[in-house]
Amino acid sequence: MHVLIVEDDDAMASALSAAVASAGHKHTRVSRGEDALLAHRQHEVILLDLGLPDLDGLDVLRKLRQVTQIPILILTARDDERSVVLGLRSGADDYLVKPVKLVELLARIEAVTRRTSRSGQEAPHAIVLGGLEVDLDRRVASVGTRQLALTATEFDLLSLLVRNAGSVVTREQILDALWGDAFLAHSRSLDVHLTGLRSKLQLPGFIINVRGVGYRVEQP
Repeated sequence: MHVLIVEDDDAMASALSAAVASAGHKHTRVSRGEDALLAHRQHEVILLDLGLPDLDGLDVLRKLRQVTQIPILILTARDDERSVVLGLRSGADDYLVKPVKLVELLARIEAVTRRTSRSGQEAPHAIVLGGLEVDLDRRVASVGTRQLALTATEFDLLSLLVRNAGSVVTREQILDALWGDAFLAHSRSLDVHLTGLRSKLQLPGFIINVRGVGYRVEQP
């Protein structure tokens, strides 16, 4: 698997990198919270320090949990009960206090990835919702016999919404999935693409605006 190490201490980062590599995993190391928010989509598990130079690690954790459910393990020197409770309640899958035994760290990584892989489902190749059919492999969408002339971004937006039919997809999740940046990207771009998609679908009420949160498509 590919592990993202978010650690500003060079010596600790080197030790973590060596441990991850010894277990046969690939890894990338970043030292800032902002970099973690941009890099997380290319990784399958995150090791997150809380004492980062630009953002508090708990804030980074909360922002990550708005856009991804990949396993996140906190590695920190903060061992007080309040920090542990806050970390786990904010969405961490595990909480380890430094110094941590590297054998234990690898075991914890394997444990949380096993839990998430058991809950995963195989991605569909095509989705049909009423008269709409979205072929995810061929990147073609049609309503009845009418094939839609969608731009690449419009198709990505539609496929994200239909894969989560019946559930709200937040604006942050959409910005992260389409542009890789949920917190710095200009959300006006999303509004423009959404307007174009609705116009081409010609399905009034299909994409529902959940005010202040995001969007949902209803599953018939």
